[in-house]
Amino acid sequence: MSWRATVVTLFPDMFPGPLGLSLAGRALERGLWRLHAEDIRAHATDRHRTVDDTPFGGGAGMVMRPDVLDAALAAVADERPTVVLSPRGAPLSQATVRRLAAGPGVVLLCGRYEGIDARLIEARALQEISVGDYVLSGGEPAALVLLDACVRLLPGVMGAAASADEESFAAGLLEYPHYTRPADWQGMRVPDVLLSGHHAEVAAWRRREAERITRERRPDLWAAYRAGLQAGGVVTTPGAP
Repeated sequence: MSWRATVVTLFPDMFPGPLGLSLAGRALERGLWRLHAEDIRAHATDRHRTVDDTPFGGGAGMVMRPDVLDAALAAVADERPTVVLSPRGAPLSQATVRRLAAGPGVVLLCGRYEGIDARLIEARALQEISVGDYVLSGGEPAALVLLDACVRLLPGVMGAAASADEESFAAGLLEYPHYTRPADWQGMRVPDVLLSGHHAEVAAWRRREAERITRERRPDLWAAYRAGLQAGGVVTTPGAP
């Protein structure tokens, strides 16, 4: 059975959007995954199709109503995990992406305005996920990010499965630098080791570069990587702090 994604949104026309192109789009056409956008307004009960109201306690903006959202989720909910895209959520990680991609699919609830009534999140035990420490106009762009990350890991989507094992975060490190022709461009040469044909030396260089870049750019990832190596009794690169 295909991996199934349902996006519960006020803007169903935003989907598939970029997910209809490139790897994800071709996989969608081949039936490797399925996508449905559920219109939240279809579950409003008044003639104005109202989905929000003023916040109790005062304050700026509007809050999405729990009764309307609950009806929308009831129409699509099944055994798949349901996720709320929210800046308050746990940061999206490659481990979370792998977990979701390995399951039957996902239901994504996209908030708007000032947010979603907290009672809905509590009542349905929804998982909150954030794609970064910044605020978007709604959950839809975040849903596109999460789905793209998941779909590319589905069986048959990527042409070379091994490439996914060497990407950033796959082993707890950022990815090493890549080079292609010409070997000399604007006076900058490709590292000699990559032209040597010595696969073991190339692999060692790539690992050293991945460690160096992670150490310099993401101290948080480097600390976690070092802790994992130490817990496993593995000696890290000599001289690495």
